[in-house]
Amino acid sequence: MSLSIDVSPGRFATTRVLRASGPITLQNFTRLQAEFMREQSPLTILDLSEVPQMDSAGLGVILKYYVAAQKRGHKLVLAGTRGRVLDLLKLTRVDSLIPLADTVEQAELL
Repeated sequence: MSLSIDVSPGRFATTRVLRASGPITLQNFTRLQAEFMREQSPLTILDLSEVPQMDSAGLGVILKYYVAAQKRGHKLVLAGTRGRVLDLLKLTRVDSLIPLADTVEQAELL
């Protein structure tokens, strides 16, 4: 299964939403990395509701972007995390670092 990333504007002009579909792994994380770097929005929401699994390489890309966004005074919110992806975020305690929301709509209000 391959990874696809759909990019759309959020409800506010300062928001962009990246909707990932498929696993985020060592074999395909560069697609997500490229989308993260394409634009520098004050709020980036990564919708993971269609991501069944993620490995340490995928997690690394997300953490790298989170740190870069923080340095610019920008924000990253993860939306729709569930199952194995949520388990990974909890195991690594990333859930206490990067804000999580149940939906994209909730993420836009954080």
